[in-house]
Amino acid sequence: MAKHITPRSEDYSRWYQDIVKKAGLADNSAVRGCMVIKPYGYAIWEKMRDQLDKMFKETGHVNAYFPLFIPKSFLSKEAEHVEGFAKECAVVTHHRLMNDPNGNGVVVDPSAKLEEELIVRPTSETIIWNTYKDWIQSYRDLPLLINQWANVVRWEMRTRPFLRTAEFLWQEGHTAHATSQEAEAEARQMHDVYARFCEEFIAMPVIKGSKTDNEKFAGAEDTYTIEALMQDGKALQAGTSHFLGQNFAKAFDVKYLNSENKEEYVWATSWGVTTRLVGALVMTHSDDEGLVLPPKLAPIQVVIVPIPKPSPEIDELAEKLLAGLSAKGVSVKYDKDDTKRPGFKFAEYEMKGVPVRLGIGKRDLEKGVVEVARRDEKTKESVAVDQVENHVLNLLDEIQANLLDRVKRFRDDHITEVNSFDEFKEVIEGKGGFVSAHWDGTTATEKKIKELTKATIRCIPLDQADESGTCVLTGEPSARRVLFAKAY
Repeated sequence: MAKHITPRSEDYSRWYQDIVKKAGLADNSAVRGCMVIKPYGYAIWEKMRDQLDKMFKETGHVNAYFPLFIPKSFLSKEAEHVEGFAKECAVVTHHRLMNDPNGNGVVVDPSAKLEEELIVRPTSETIIWNTYKDWIQSYRDLPLLINQWANVVRWEMRTRPFLRTAEFLWQEGHTAHATSQEAEAEARQMHDVYARFCEEFIAMPVIKGSKTDNEKFAGAEDTYTIEALMQDGKALQAGTSHFLGQNFAKAFDVKYLNSENKEEYVWATSWGVTTRLVGALVMTHSDDEGLVLPPKLAPIQVVIVPIPKPSPEIDELAEKLLAGLSAKGVSVKYDKDDTKRPGFKFAEYEMKGVPVRLGIGKRDLEKGVVEVARRDEKTKESVAVDQVENHVLNLLDEIQANLLDRVKRFRDDHITEVNSFDEFKEVIEGKGGFVSAHWDGTTATEKKIKELTKATIRCIPLDQADESGTCVLTGEPSARRVLFAKAY
């Protein structure tokens, strides 16, 4: 199966597409720019969704659902917001079809034109804040902490499964607060939740930072981002959290009576991650043999393979191990399909990134051992039958930690400080990764650097101290370094 995967060194983009297809994560669809998420790929997303949902609820948030369609007039109420999304919107203009009088199938009924066009949700700030106007009356209604799991449409022209598609799945949190300080704390808290999720579950280290004015979310005062580094040296924005100030509250007239019976506008946040995280997982850990999954997000954590085929004795031990590991919370599969050879099964589960494989053959039974193979390091060892369960539990933890450490070392090795534009270009075009450089703080310089190198400012790191210097392009004074990279 691995013979059908393009090596990373040969064509990284093709390698990624091959793994998505061969590992059974997604397919192209009949709709240009949209994908079909297959059961195995969706199972990974479900694992992500369920864990994130738990983390959201632990921080006091509840789920709701808002309409897919947004009246066009709503997007006109916040000028910066509509400008940010205008080129990506899909628009519904009619509500009915009819048979073509000429017999050519169905056509749009010209008499069914909508009085006001509807926008297919690119993000939900506008319709949610129109709703919050009715929900918020006094300080007793605050904070309002709501999340929704939904799909959105942004009409992308150049698409790639999971990373950038016209329709994708996501969650979007939308909260309202009595004070600026509370809203800012909320935006930072959710930023931290995303970073913790990526590191603890995807085993993907991220850099926490804020976006420049040019890169921040349309309509936000501040955007906080988590930036990850893929194996090809390109950055990927893995999640964002926005402090919206009072922009949407004022646009939709959302006010509350404070404890002194005075009317004030509320303060807002929004935050979200998407199925892009599945693509990030693929590109962060996988190799030329297929998918590599961190155990915490693997739909199948352990697979048991009989060698060369099932027998009553092998079945008995396999079922015992399956029951014991399942009781300890491990997701286990016993592959009893006797139409496939063990070698084919080994390749299949390697392709799918199953973290641990247990092989049981006649000789293993005679010796009282089980062959234990780990996907991350592609090594195997014999383990006594009575020690297998505890060994596997420890091994899953070890694999999870090893993947994080491995990626963190790669990321840290690909953060390069430069002090001249020649150095900047050399690193961007050669080594890749994050480039730490001084910037004069102007949008004009930011855009010029992107024009010259295709590198963008990924973030202004939150944990980086101020450092006086001169801009890598203009030589103008700079108060601190920022991180540049080419990005997805």
